[in-house]
Amino acid sequence: MRRCSKTACPRAAVATLTYNYAEQTAVLGPLATFAEPHTYDLCATHGTRLTVPRGWEVVRLVGELVEPEEDADLLAVADAVDARPRARGSEAKRRRAEAAEELGDVSEANGSAAARQATKPAPLGRPQLRVLRDM
Repeated sequence: MRRCSKTACPRAAVATLTYNYAEQTAVLGPLATFAEPHTYDLCATHGTRLTVPRGWEVVRLVGELVEPEEDADLLAVADAVDARPRARGSEAKRRRAEAAEELGDVSEANGSAAARQATKPAPLGRPQLRVLRDM
């Protein structure tokens, strides 16, 4: 999530401002995919209060500017952590135990500790998340 280009503004950017000096025009469009030089990312508050020098024209290519919900980003991260895949080792053990059971090897399928452990998923440990700052 990119922040507003205005000094000391902590809000999320929702639009990108570009100047065309030859035509004396300021263009406020949707948030650019990548931050580029000579463009300014603005939050909804600064995007709606945009003023330009006398004689310049403002072209607004976006409709209503709405601040994104901060909770939505946090919930998306929490959902991603909860939806992590199971460990591959325990999956392989479970498949081996099922194959042994189908072949009739009762000692391998039911009696061994490895077969009992295969039905129980292995602990995955602490989730590995990193916060990367958008530049």
